[in-house]
Amino acid sequence: MPPIVPQHVEICLVTDGNADGVVRRTGPGFRQEAKPTTGSIWLSPAGVSKEVTLAVPVPQIIHLYLPVDLFDGLKDDFKLPVAPAHSICNAAGINDDVIDQLGRSILSELTVETAASRMYVDAAALTLAARLVQKHCDSGASVPIEPGAHSLDYIRLRRVHDYIRVNIGNEITVSDLAEIAGYSPFHFARMFTLSMGIPPHRYISRMRMERSMAELAAGKLSLVQIALNAHFSSQATFTRAFRRATGMTPGEYQRRRL
Repeated sequence: MPPIVPQHVEICLVTDGNADGVVRRTGPGFRQEAKPTTGSIWLSPAGVSKEVTLAVPVPQIIHLYLPVDLFDGLKDDFKLPVAPAHSICNAAGINDDVIDQLGRSILSELTVETAASRMYVDAAALTLAARLVQKHCDSGASVPIEPGAHSLDYIRLRRVHDYIRVNIGNEITVSDLAEIAGYSPFHFARMFTLSMGIPPHRYISRMRMERSMAELAAGKLSLVQIALNAHFSSQATFTRAFRRATGMTPGEYQRRRL
């Protein structure tokens, strides 16, 4: 690959490797070699040029690009003097179970669409950035500053629920809900999960699916429109998700309710 200067923090996760090969990276002041075995990870900070050579084909690598402003939002959460996007370690062939699990879950979410896939990927990106700050930063490991409470109080949770109910048909982000609750996105996602027992994206996905069931029972909208209302990209992806959730197709559910 020709030399590049990444404008984002890059994570390369080998999900299907080749232990007979080697990946070489060179850049200002460094030269790295590592085998692209399954589960191995390469990290690249923003703004550092590099040249990459693959000696043999590698069946599957996920490239995840985290924007610099994602790290800017973590400065207060980790009490960092500067944004760490340019201080992430330039690491080759490392292992990290958390990054591996998150990367594979993102791949799964993109393959098997849900009603809140975009929100899930946003939340996963935030968790990945926090993991890099915690474990893979040149300045050493960082520990997040915990807020006074570990779960959302009733008033904040009620505000969040009301916002979701009113805007369930619109795009909802973790940042939107965090602002309503008065916390950073990083802390909000953790506190919501503690309060509800499920993360925000699963709660919203469940709410959208329940709304779809009501629309099917009413029988006034086309299946395509119901799928779009639930934020699916197509009727086919909605049908697959509906079957996973209910054990029947939307048509079968509708016939039973009409």
